[in-house]
Amino acid sequence: MRYLFIYILVFFSLFEAKAQINELGVFLGGVNYIGDVGPTDYISPNEPAIGLVYKWNRSPRHAWRFSYQYGKLSSKDIDSDVPGRELRGYSFKNHVHDFSAGLEFNFFDFDLHESGFVMTPYIFGGVSYFIYNEIYIPVDESEIDYRDSAFAIPMVVGFKARLYDSLILGLEVGARYTFTDNLDGSNPKNDNFENLRFGNLNSNDWYVFTGFTITYTFGQNPCFCAE
Repeated sequence: MRYLFIYILVFFSLFEAKAQINELGVFLGGVNYIGDVGPTDYISPNEPAIGLVYKWNRSPRHAWRFSYQYGKLSSKDIDSDVPGRELRGYSFKNHVHDFSAGLEFNFFDFDLHESGFVMTPYIFGGVSYFIYNEIYIPVDESEIDYRDSAFAIPMVVGFKARLYDSLILGLEVGARYTFTDNLDGSNPKNDNFENLRFGNLNSNDWYVFTGFTITYTFGQNPCFCAE
């Protein structure tokens, strides 16, 4: 939790609430992993996920976005439709604390000056930093080796709409391409477990958040005009 509090403090030390329209809210949904264990479905949340979202709207078409999301990752070979994985029978559990920052782009003008119903599809890109467990699979189930962290590339698509003057609801799918191949225990960094490595060791793992964002807008209306 201390990482969460530090992250919130960084948000508000960088941006003055009165300078622009701000959004602060929560993410509620699920998460799934894609790698060397279990099913290979891209969007198939099988564990709950939660998070916080902050946006600083710079224009009707773009906003700087910062988020923290937490989810449990798990998968079982027995649930796969790949015969080799079904026979192998491995399973793993892990956890990710994901911190992301970048630019959210709206396909339509999302002008918070306007009253009433406003909606738009959007995309988000930037950089993610996440904390996870380095694990290994000695027999069938995973074991924790140590705590580690890595970077990832976030790729988010979504749709959002303002329901009331200060309340915005969004639905989004956010994939993370990670710079590790061991969310699932298939490629432990510890050379003591070299004989336990398996799968495609040249392909990094993914995880995908799917769910809703609910944000509250506050701060003075910005001037969306050339300075």
